[in-house]
Amino acid sequence: MNRVTISADFCKGCGLCAAACPRKIVSLDERAMNKMGYRTASVVAPEKCSGCALCALICPDAAILVEKEV
Repeated sequence: MNRVTISADFCKGCGLCAAACPRKIVSLDERAMNKMGYRTASVVAPEKCSGCALCALICPDAAILVEKEV
């Protein structure tokens, strides 16, 4: 299974990752905030990840790491 890791410390909650994800597995978590006061993105259905890494590519803060299963 592919793995998506989102660093809450770097995420500013812009939502670009959620918009870019073709499988809609990334969303902004309305309850979670990081130490800077930003709402953070989270992975809601990791088992559906295709490993395309569009979320990581579009993230302006390099807060997302996608590890693709081979």
